Amino acid sequence: MPDTAQTPWPTEIRLSPDKHSLSVAFDDGSAFTFSAEFLRVTSPSAEVQGHAPSQRQTVPGKIDVSIRSIDPVGNYAVRLNFDDGHHTGLFSWKYLAELGRDHDSLWARYLEEIAAKGLSRSR
Repeated sequence: MPDTAQTPWPTEIRLSPDKHSLSVAFDDGSAFTFSAEFLRVTSPSAEVQGHAPSQRQTVPGKIDVSIRSIDPVGNYAVRLNFDDGHHTGLFSWKYLAELGRDHDSLWARYLEEIAAKGLSRSR
């Protein structure tokens, strides 16, 4: 179980009307808006992250992905169901806060990886 004493608690989770972005506000005052593409390519699932850092996958072609639905998982996470069928990543409060804090570096790394591998953000 996560350490809730050090984990920001979400006060609001809102899916945009077009389902292409997710906004999350936390009780520590931080708030982030994530594109569906960013959340899809950084999914904490084994399919994306692998079981070790060396197994992490670069997921191309998700520029138009949207979030179909959000399902609560206990009191510590949400499961995002994407319109490409991906639904196995559990986005914990801690992970969402980390994604917000590290967004710029994670996004830059992703863009560098797809360029280096000759992949595209488009389908």
